[in-house]
Amino acid sequence: QLQFVESGGGLVQPGGSLRLSCAPSGFTLANYAIGWFRQAPGKEREAVSWISSSGGGINYADSVKGRFTISRDNAKNMVYLQMNNLKPEDTAVYYCALDRSGGLRPHRPSSYAYWGQGTQVTVSS
Repeated sequence: QLQFVESGGGLVQPGGSLRLSCAPSGFTLANYAIGWFRQAPGKEREAVSWISSSGGGINYADSVKGRFTISRDNAKNMVYLQMNNLKPEDTAVYYCALDRSGGLRPHRPSSYAYWGQGTQVTVSS
């Protein structure tokens, strides 16, 4: 089954940092844009960040700009999300997925495929 495997989540205090990793299972991601999403209990899944296939194009949700950094290493077949200065409102399950729209609709979950199980991020004192 083609999907992503997310890792790196955990419990962190406000102001702390985590680095999430996104690894594809069964395929290479070098030719595809990848997005990170998150979903908090009772809320809709929301776009967090997006990176183009080459890494030259990047965007972030306003809520995470200046705190989160997306990157990719195509040689290692990995995408990362560095999260700094975490806030309680960042608490959610974080997912990565493959953008099938080629960057045309990067904020819509329906544009994406190969969702994994996600990794839980909890920011609490």
